Amino acid sequence: MTRTLFRALVTFAVAFPLALSARAEIVESHALAEFGEPDLPADFEHFPYANPNAPKGGEMRLAMWPKFETLNRIPLGGEFARNWSLPYDTLMVKSQDELSTYYGLLAESITYDTDGTFISFQLRPEARFHDGEPVEAEDIAFTFESIREHGQPFLKAQFAEVIEATVEGPHKITFTYPTGTSIDEFTKVASLWATPKHWWEAEGRDISRDLLDPPMGSGPYQVVDLDLGRSIRYERVTDYWAADLPVSRGLWNFDAVQYDYYLDREILLEAFLGGDADFRISRNSRNWATRYTGPAVDGGAIKRDEVPSKNFRGIQGFYMNTRHPALSDIRVRQALQHLYPFEWVNKTVMYSLYDRMVSYFPNSDFGWSDLPEGEELEVLERFRGRIDDAIFTEQPTLPQNPDATISRENRRAAIRLLADAGWEVQNQRLVNAATGEQMELEILLSSQTLEPHTAPLIDGMKRMGIEARIRVVDSAEFRRRYQNREFDLVSFAYTFFPPPGGEMGNRFGSEAADEDGSANLIGIKDPVVDELIDIILAAETYDSKAAATRALDRVLLAGSYVIPHWTSSTRWIAYWDRFGFPDRQPPYEFAGANTIEFQPTWWFDADRAAAIEEFR
Repeated sequence: MTRTLFRALVTFAVAFPLALSARAEIVESHALAEFGEPDLPADFEHFPYANPNAPKGGEMRLAMWPKFETLNRIPLGGEFARNWSLPYDTLMVKSQDELSTYYGLLAESITYDTDGTFISFQLRPEARFHDGEPVEAEDIAFTFESIREHGQPFLKAQFAEVIEATVEGPHKITFTYPTGTSIDEFTKVASLWATPKHWWEAEGRDISRDLLDPPMGSGPYQVVDLDLGRSIRYERVTDYWAADLPVSRGLWNFDAVQYDYYLDREILLEAFLGGDADFRISRNSRNWATRYTGPAVDGGAIKRDEVPSKNFRGIQGFYMNTRHPALSDIRVRQALQHLYPFEWVNKTVMYSLYDRMVSYFPNSDFGWSDLPEGEELEVLERFRGRIDDAIFTEQPTLPQNPDATISRENRRAAIRLLADAGWEVQNQRLVNAATGEQMELEILLSSQTLEPHTAPLIDGMKRMGIEARIRVVDSAEFRRRYQNREFDLVSFAYTFFPPPGGEMGNRFGSEAADEDGSANLIGIKDPVVDELIDIILAAETYDSKAAATRALDRVLLAGSYVIPHWTSSTRWIAYWDRFGFPDRQPPYEFAGANTIEFQPTWWFDADRAAAIEEFR
């Protein structure tokens, strides 16, 4: 079929969608809600967690880690700046008040069919890039095609279900899908940003390569100063085209946002305590428990809050590379899980501030709970005989070690598992019974901060006769090595923004296991996992998707691919008392979902800033 004929058929389908299915309905809306109806009507004035009268002005300064090497998010290349999104507008904006509900930014309206075959975005004609050029459908198509042709694997996977993006006019673009696509896939394209085609095609710029200069966008901020790897300064666009839209009113209140990058997390913390940064999310329990001291804290100039969090996260832990000959055996992986004294680490290193993570989707409706029942049990029954029978009768658990030395019970269990896998201890060395080669394992870390948490696992391995060591590398080398699968075990964490969608295949699916740069670091190749992912993607209701994901959670845990770390249901934030903020904080994705690292509804309060000047 020619591209011209295909586009014609797509145009016909969009114009006459009922021809595709007798039961299809056409939905026209200002919002896209994956489950139920959007909370806010078409004529809403602002998000309920934003203050539309928030003053503009002042500066937010942030200390970041690690360094960055590019401002281009798309290609598989250098470490991209996590705050890369500030200069860009997306088709729609995800509400921080609702689960998986999007409201129009570049798009003033959407049209889609309930068969899931297409979604069209009608762009606002007033949208403008920072150079004054209009934002048009061609720019959205350019972003999409650039990702499809040059994007890193995980980014590509977000849009794998899209058949084609069709520009139907200066302000209309349609994405087509196979019949039966879920609304979750529509939310992926709703998050697409506008990349200025004219800017990239000028002066020989190449979107498939790293970007070392300030980018062109249409968003609330633009880069005004850049010291590659060290700092980025953004300034608010005073004539931002979308400033008075409901999705922007009361947001983006700082005149400037300054990011300074540090190679050492300890120095980063000192920069904050010394007044060189204004806000930080603390992710280190020792620091949270012991380091926030001094006159500024005692005098109230630095505030500390524990915010109840619905900022979902995926599993964090020591990921085991199943491409490693020894780690390809589940019995070896299970044995290693017996050798981590989490309870002792939590008590002595983390001040008992954490809980053990025993789920790939913790703190959400998508992680397992109790024994399987209802629709989740129905899903699992399809695989009875192909999965561990214990999944039906036992809750997932992990071995416990309350002392630094591995318990006798866990040591014996590890020895039995290793012996069954063909390993035995000879002269205090764990060797392969057939070849006589000693087991060697290295744990890859991106920071020395995690060494105290990792050393007890290394000690447990050595006591079993394993030649074990830690390797700490800088962020660029860490990224290169995990993308190229050059590790035995790696300390890593998956992001997770519920509800789950196409990213599940890139993280856990067999096709992604052998693709360098994909998110399947572990190398999982399990037909049951593949089928469960298909069930998740085909689910038409929230409850069905949650049930299937809980089933996947149990199957992944039964595979013993990870030695899990820790989790918490609160977010620890510290900030200099220079800001105002609405009375109600949103429950989802507080502080930009760990990307921009500040909450866009806050504002600079000159009176508060003056009152604490003596401490800075």
